[in-house]
Amino acid sequence: MVVDGMNVIGSRPDGWWRDRRGAIEVLVDRLALRVARQPTPTTVVFDGRPFAMPAGLPAPLEVRFATRGGPHAADADIAQLVADSAHPAEILVVTSDAELAGRVRSLGARVQGAGSFRRELER
Repeated sequence: MVVDGMNVIGSRPDGWWRDRRGAIEVLVDRLALRVARQPTPTTVVFDGRPFAMPAGLPAPLEVRFATRGGPHAADADIAQLVADSAHPAEILVVTSDAELAGRVRSLGARVQGAGSFRRELER
């Protein structure tokens, strides 16, 4: 699974922009709980400046920050992860970004909307 982190965070206008780092940490915590219950290899990619994540995240969870700057910078990295995979049909990309969804579908990946995924995480 590859998660468009800022897209999931931004799927609900809950004031996340006032504490971007806090919103990222909350999403990572929720993903860690999910991965602990269902050990699916999961990579979450965020836009923005990197910062250290808490120690002790479950091994199948990888947190990355986009390799370039600017809005939607993570999209190129997400598409590249799918393109580099030997088995793109086994990858689920979580995003509601129509352009990114189209790109990864054309590479063979499946897509789940960010809002529905966030609701699953919050249950």
